[in-house]
Amino acid sequence: MKIVIAEKPSVGRELAKVFGATTRKDGYIEGKGYSFTWAFGHLLQLAPPQDYGFIGWRRQHLPMLPAKFKLAIRKIKTKDGFVEDPAVRKQLDTIKKLFDEATEIIVATDAGREGELIFRYIYYYLKCKKPFKRLWISSQTDEAIKDGFRNLKPGTDYDTLFNSAHCRSESDWLVGMNATQALSISAGNRTVLSLGRVQTPTLAMICARFLEIKNFVPQTYYQLSILLVKDEQVFKAVSTTNYKDKEEAEKLFALVEDVASGFPNGGNITAVEAKPRKEPPPLLHDLSSLQQEANKKKGYTADQTLGILQNLYESKLVSYPRTGSRYIGDDVFAGVPNLISKFTNHPDFGKQAQFLQTIKLNKRSVNAKKVTDHHAVLPTGVEAYGLSSDRQAIYDMVVGRMIEAFHQECLKEITKITIQSGLTFLANGTVIRSAGWRAVFNETDEDKKDEDNAALPKVVVGEQLPITEKSLLEKQTKPKAMYNEASLLKSLETCGKEIEDEELRYAMKDSGLGTPATRASIIETLITRTYITREKRNLVPTAKGLVVYEVVKDKQIAQAELTGQWEKRLEEIRSGSSVKDFKSEITEYTKMITNELLIAGATISGKLEENKLEIVS
Repeated sequence: MKIVIAEKPSVGRELAKVFGATTRKDGYIEGKGYSFTWAFGHLLQLAPPQDYGFIGWRRQHLPMLPAKFKLAIRKIKTKDGFVEDPAVRKQLDTIKKLFDEATEIIVATDAGREGELIFRYIYYYLKCKKPFKRLWISSQTDEAIKDGFRNLKPGTDYDTLFNSAHCRSESDWLVGMNATQALSISAGNRTVLSLGRVQTPTLAMICARFLEIKNFVPQTYYQLSILLVKDEQVFKAVSTTNYKDKEEAEKLFALVEDVASGFPNGGNITAVEAKPRKEPPPLLHDLSSLQQEANKKKGYTADQTLGILQNLYESKLVSYPRTGSRYIGDDVFAGVPNLISKFTNHPDFGKQAQFLQTIKLNKRSVNAKKVTDHHAVLPTGVEAYGLSSDRQAIYDMVVGRMIEAFHQECLKEITKITIQSGLTFLANGTVIRSAGWRAVFNETDEDKKDEDNAALPKVVVGEQLPITEKSLLEKQTKPKAMYNEASLLKSLETCGKEIEDEELRYAMKDSGLGTPATRASIIETLITRTYITREKRNLVPTAKGLVVYEVVKDKQIAQAELTGQWEKRLEEIRSGSSVKDFKSEITEYTKMITNELLIAGATISGKLEENKLEIVS
């Protein structure tokens, strides 16, 4: 009997359906020479400190550095405390029975780092020694599943992927358990102060931005603006210099030769610069970029978007959702024209899909070298019908982005007119000559949002234009915006560096905080810990979060770039780098931060008292 193990029951049932297996048993389905069983996500986890003899939270135990990690069955909270989940124990017994009977084991957990970890922990916990093969697919369509089973990979091909996942799991345990106990113990054990390898630098980013805004002192400055007219077209120009001193601005204001002051031709055109610009289409979506778009457009949380996308994946409508790639290879690109043809009747994108069939497709998103475990998110071409409003919204973002990505460049003309009248003024305008990919969603051009002119008239150097109105503008500097989920996800990709170029951001993805698959859970964890809260769409630290931040902000555990380096190391392990070296480094890092936090905790006790934060979390 061939045993197939999936990550969760719904996927196991779908695989069984594709193979025509229909005999339902307790915890599995069998038929056609196969048995299809499943996990419930993570059935097993690294054992808690007490399993290594670290009973109670005591300073003398720290740092806790198990010589060898153990696996433990997932626990649930009851009135008697945390106990083994009986459903997990029962399912593990079922899996063991099937593995013992297996002639072949086929791994069909999600084709990614965590999916590999889920299976391997089960495999090692059950002390199974049988070889296994790996199903590695990027969509759940019947054809993709059948093709994947025809091309099963040796399980050993994914040893480095497991090594990466296991190192991530162990490092999170070492840092999280030790840091949390160190800070909580030194604060007098009055409350549990949870810290984590990725969670804490993320909190630090949110708190730092909040405090920057809170402490921001607006500075008043002055600008001069004028309205000019050419061939009955009025346009606006603004002084190229901002003035801190009002008196200086008023003196210059008096020099402007406007019509009201008796100057019919008061603005002298000294320079005209009109530059054509080609704006390439956006890259295809990975999970993170899709979460950002969904948050901006619909206000969905990162966790909501991931859940919806996972549902669409299991419904065979989109490709693998937890991808960190925004590219596809030439093999996938070969099927894109046919895929686009399936959307020619789409109510919103149909005309653009039809247009793409008449041109050579843009290949900006085609680069096999930049595809990691899975390519960018694409629709599968399976017909979608009867979708709920939220599922339809996310599905349309995937379809729309595909059509944008293979569309033509947007052709613009960016014009700058320099005018002299007592001082120098500048008028900016952008005209879209050919919308290209921007025609798909017809959204506002980012470059035009801050412009005063929808379009500018044709003028030449030396022209004198009447200034119909002049204004002295009093303005104030503004702080950065609060983090919302979209802007936080964007910053997590680059460890807080403000990089707008999407290709540069993508190049830094292996050094970001967390991964596309884990960032949603990081945000939810911080909310669960009552370190941050959602206020409308903004992510705002609580008093408790700010207290923790004040204590750890200068410590290694809060440094985003350092944590990003660990993420990069985990990716290098995926490529075959030394596991031993990484474990040695993370052990030394754990010793260092534990010592830092044991010293720092004395500070936090007073701050907790000051803020009356005594709730045990």
